[in-house]
Amino acid sequence: MNTSKLQPIWNALVVIGGIGIIVAVVTLISGWAWGPHIYTVSAGCFAVGQINSPIPSTDPTIKRLRRQQIFGALALVVAALFMFTTNGNEWIACLSIAAVLELYTAFRLSHLLESGETKK
Repeated sequence: MNTSKLQPIWNALVVIGGIGIIVAVVTLISGWAWGPHIYTVSAGCFAVGQINSPIPSTDPTIKRLRRQQIFGALALVVAALFMFTTNGNEWIACLSIAAVLELYTAFRLSHLLESGETKK
């Protein structure tokens, strides 16, 4: 199947997962028992959507940023694992690292792709 046909699906998963992550973190802070479950599903949707979203470029800088972005998405899933397996706040540290990676790569990738500062 052509990956361009699936692009809207991957984008929708990223958006739905991102909104779900924000909702889940708010529910976790308020102490709602279903918060970790909502977060796990949302982080999984976000990671699947982001990993499968193609970026058509052969530029080494964009490839490096893309690997960092995927690492950030996987760190979101690891934070979900920490919610269920640890008694402390280790998930907060993992979530913070993932958020910094995702923010940095999102802004940097969009800047590089829009400005055309890539090495062909």
